[in-house]
Amino acid sequence: MILCYKFNNFCSFHTESEFSMEAPTGKVKKRFPNNFIESKNGYDVLKTAVIVGENAGGKSNFINGIKFLKSFFTSNAPVKTVHSYINTNSLIGNLDPVQSFAMMLLHDSNVIYSYSLSIDKTGIVSEKLEKGFKRKGSVTEVFHITRDENGKYSANKENSEKQLKTVLINANNSYGLFITKLALLGDEDAQNVTDWFLNKLFPGAIQKDQESEIKKQEADIEILKDSRYLEIFQMVDYSICGIEVDMDKPYSKSIIIRKDADGREFRRELQEDSTGVREFFSWAVQIYRVVVEDKIVLADEMDRVLNPVLSDRVIAYINGMDHYGQFIFSTHNVLHLDLVRYMKEQIYFITKDIDNLISELYSLADFPEIRYNVSKVYEFYMKGILGGTANE
Repeated sequence: MILCYKFNNFCSFHTESEFSMEAPTGKVKKRFPNNFIESKNGYDVLKTAVIVGENAGGKSNFINGIKFLKSFFTSNAPVKTVHSYINTNSLIGNLDPVQSFAMMLLHDSNVIYSYSLSIDKTGIVSEKLEKGFKRKGSVTEVFHITRDENGKYSANKENSEKQLKTVLINANNSYGLFITKLALLGDEDAQNVTDWFLNKLFPGAIQKDQESEIKKQEADIEILKDSRYLEIFQMVDYSICGIEVDMDKPYSKSIIIRKDADGREFRRELQEDSTGVREFFSWAVQIYRVVVEDKIVLADEMDRVLNPVLSDRVIAYINGMDHYGQFIFSTHNVLHLDLVRYMKEQIYFITKDIDNLISELYSLADFPEIRYNVSKVYEFYMKGILGGTANE
């Protein structure tokens, strides 16, 4: 599970931004017993979070930053900055600005990992992995590798591990992360974190038919055939009673089966169904991943086609289920600004300064004057008091 994510100098974000999924301490948790998970490590971790902001404010950039970080784990491609992802303000007076990412996560093994990466146009500037076992316990450095002014990599401390020495022997290139190389050489901590990024973290868009990505499609088909998936999918239309999954084109050719009050059966190919049903067919796969497979899903603009009632139903379902997944989504639907369903720490805003075009990320918890007896937070938002609106 994500505990905290920090990043700097990505697209419209210029200075360090922080996103936390740690639940607050104190009495407020008693009001929201289903919204968080109590871990064995002393962390209370939120199951859901919503990110609100105006068009072109930076919501997609936030999710794309995590997607960009994950991309380094998926291939042995060069690990360096991409010019179009660098904030333009950082290029003023600096021809080679540094981009940084840091993820604190709670692994299934009950180990707390902190992974950080800094890169420039040449390659990796520094890469570090630490681990701990308690929220306020001691932290152990697994590795910390930096690049000097001559382009040579070295560990910041003496380390007798053969894997680390092997990695450093031929390290003067920008291909692949050090952590993925260590994982291939059998380092358990590196394997745990690499596996988490590859198999637990799902940032980005919903699925479509992907004939060229057979493994992904096969994994989706297994989900679509599960009765628990049908229970989720039925939230869009309770007359739906079955699915016949098309093995070649599951997201277009599958058959949706409905029954009316008299028991008459109706069959329709998914691509001929309504836009909302087609879209939710894909969204339901992501929700399944969260509540059944304990995945971390970051979804961009969930409410693009889902009506507010269905959106509320989805969030209530995720919060109400017993699982170790997380669902983080961006939205334009101000009705999510509700302190009856969400803790303040679950509501984030992204706003862009109209003068310098820099995005800022912050939580509703940063506004102590907003109390839980305020039922219509969206009114403050629409007036521009909380930022994140295009007319402020």
